Amino acid sequence: MYPHTLLPYDMRSHNILWNTTKCHDAPFSADALEKRFFPGGRLKAGLLACPDRNAFPIPSRNQWLETCRGTIEGLTAAGTAADSHGIPFSSRGGSTGLLANLDVTKIENKFVSLPPRTKKMLKIMKHAYVFPGQGAQAVGMGKDLYDNVPAAKELFEKANEILGFRITDIMFAGTDEQLKQTKVTQPAVFLHSVIMAKALGVNPDAVAGHSLGEFSALVVAGALSFEDGLKLVSKRAMAMQAACEAQPGTMAAILGLDDKTVEEICASIDGVVVAANYNCPGQLVISGAVEAVEAACEKAKAAGARRALRLPVGGAFHSPLMEPAKQELEKAINEAPFQTPTCPIYQNVDAKPYTDPAAIKANLIAQLTAPVRWTYIVKNMLADGVTEFTELGPGTVLQGLIKKVDASAAVESKSTL
Repeated sequence: MYPHTLLPYDMRSHNILWNTTKCHDAPFSADALEKRFFPGGRLKAGLLACPDRNAFPIPSRNQWLETCRGTIEGLTAAGTAADSHGIPFSSRGGSTGLLANLDVTKIENKFVSLPPRTKKMLKIMKHAYVFPGQGAQAVGMGKDLYDNVPAAKELFEKANEILGFRITDIMFAGTDEQLKQTKVTQPAVFLHSVIMAKALGVNPDAVAGHSLGEFSALVVAGALSFEDGLKLVSKRAMAMQAACEAQPGTMAAILGLDDKTVEEICASIDGVVVAANYNCPGQLVISGAVEAVEAACEKAKAAGARRALRLPVGGAFHSPLMEPAKQELEKAINEAPFQTPTCPIYQNVDAKPYTDPAAIKANLIAQLTAPVRWTYIVKNMLADGVTEFTELGPGTVLQGLIKKVDASAAVESKSTL
């Protein structure tokens, strides 16, 4: 039997919809469900089809959605068909057509049979939301939110007041050059990601952000307020810009070498050059003084790198050259009111999940001069049971990186409604 009445599957976005109110519009596909979650054509579980049934009412869609998050792995698929509970099917054919066009609204207010272990709400499947950093920006980002969601417009206008200039004018209709300014880029990407998350009403099981995106993740997880998060991002951007002007530096992407080889090359160079972004296997960004980065690029090519490409950035982010910015931001972070997040945040400095506000603060301070360990964040999330990733904000960079870490990962990007 298939868990056909508890797992709404949206064929338009290919995502399990347990955090959206649009589930009643979602068509079902057992075939697609098998392909994504149970390779080999064998469904390992059946939430309804279990001989040890104990019926209880699910009186509302919200409660039904929470029930969807119950355990799946380990349950025995046996027992009666779901239509014995009065839930109609449109097709009784094979797995491909079994669940097609099932009207999810008919499940509401039904008495649904669930095994006792399911009622313990053990969460096996987890949905992670991830947030991009500087470089993902694009003119026009967030305009659909501003135009179509009154609450989003209110947040954008609040941001204009906090920042002291109309960042929305640059985001929606500025030039690429205006948007590339660090003092604009960082709050702009933050605003797009966070306001998108609020508009969608997400309820993540885990979060992570790439560099700047870590601040977006903290706000979405409830560790920081929108206002405090924006103030810290603005402070961070200004401090980093000042550090770039005081100590010019650059970054470069090294493609086609393993992490250890790149680390050894950096260690062999005179001057400041370090591994800065572990983006995915075979892609590592280095950062440091211009001459040292150029020397490392030449050594990387000699070692067999497919490419060693200077990046169009204004500074040596995530390197020791950001120490002045770190010192300036430290005081602001320590003074900001952090709360315990509603879910773990996998932080850049060591790729591990945290919920303790003091530890989160320390890691956030260290982040400016430490590398972004994105490859290992994704690996750890997958190992900890994350089955779905959604990237919120401009671009699709993280979606691509996650796929390069694990080609079978279920991931999508949302930059518009």
